[in-house]
Amino acid sequence: MSGDDRIVSVSRVIDAEPSEIFDLLADPAQHRVFDGSGTVQASRGGNPERLSLGARFGMDMKLGVPYRITNEVVEFEENRRIAWRHFGHHIWRYVLDEVDGGTKVTESFDWGSSRFPPVYEWVGYPAKHRLNMAQTLERLEQHLTA
Repeated sequence: MSGDDRIVSVSRVIDAEPSEIFDLLADPAQHRVFDGSGTVQASRGGNPERLSLGARFGMDMKLGVPYRITNEVVEFEENRRIAWRHFGHHIWRYVLDEVDGGTKVTESFDWGSSRFPPVYEWVGYPAKHRLNMAQTLERLEQHLTA
């Protein structure tokens, strides 16, 4: 597989301005609000209030058992794109495009730069993440339009 083959994405048009959506994505304290996977439990203390390129932020997670993870923002374009990764080097990315009716939000799971790509494929994460991402975008929309 090439790096481009190791990206799964889900998109949804949300009736909100890109800046409103981006503000939520750039606030690590809000990630639990829109996480559709159920793994994000809380933002850890000491995180920046707003993410920026190179910012590091910690999260309390749970996937069967509780664990902690530290992420680093690796892509950042205000109101347009934000992405982060942790020690495994796979990337969670959000791209915002203004369209008729709101903002097209595309969330991607990119394991092309991962340290263990065959492991992600073997355990079925790409397919599982597609459903989680659809739920995340639904929760994001519900939060923003409530």
